[in-house]
Amino acid sequence: MNILVLYAHPVEASFNAGLHRMIVERLTAAGHTVDDCDLYAEGFDPRLTRHERLDYHNQRGPADAVAPYVERLLRADALVLSYPVWNDGFPAILKGFFDRVFLPGVSFKLVNGKVQPSLHNIRKVAAVTTYGGSRFRAMLMGDPPRRLIKRMLRATVKPGAPVTYLAHYAMNLSTDGTRDAFMAKVAARMEAF
Repeated sequence: MNILVLYAHPVEASFNAGLHRMIVERLTAAGHTVDDCDLYAEGFDPRLTRHERLDYHNQRGPADAVAPYVERLLRADALVLSYPVWNDGFPAILKGFFDRVFLPGVSFKLVNGKVQPSLHNIRKVAAVTTYGGSRFRAMLMGDPPRRLIKRMLRATVKPGAPVTYLAHYAMNLSTDGTRDAFMAKVAARMEAF
């Protein structure tokens, strides 16, 4: 498969960076073609401009600032997201990617005022993430990142596509053992992806 890996963390020595490297390595070793999109390294601008918002529902073209990202998303057969959960949500750069790239005509169509998901080229999704707090704390807050991946993104991609959510909770209390176990779990999932 052609897999778009969306990575969103600014620190190259972080645990998330290690996860990202391992994800790309294991998917490549499994024979997949990997389009590694490191949003920070690529300087992706998450800000939706005034012009983009005013033009949001109009047909976009190759001159659009995010056209290369749209092309990469539409070429992908699968999507793997690698990011930390900050303030009970996605990092701003990843949220901005969704705001600016998941456009009408790309991830959905508006038909008689109703949204029809259309990102059906994506046949498989996985999210690999870390939380500072516990799973219990995330559940108390409604765990917005999990809901967005397991519900919103699932509804946007090909119907019936498998969606995997791998999370290491309580990073603030993690140990070498818990991090190693999570790395092994993610490695096994990527090898079988």
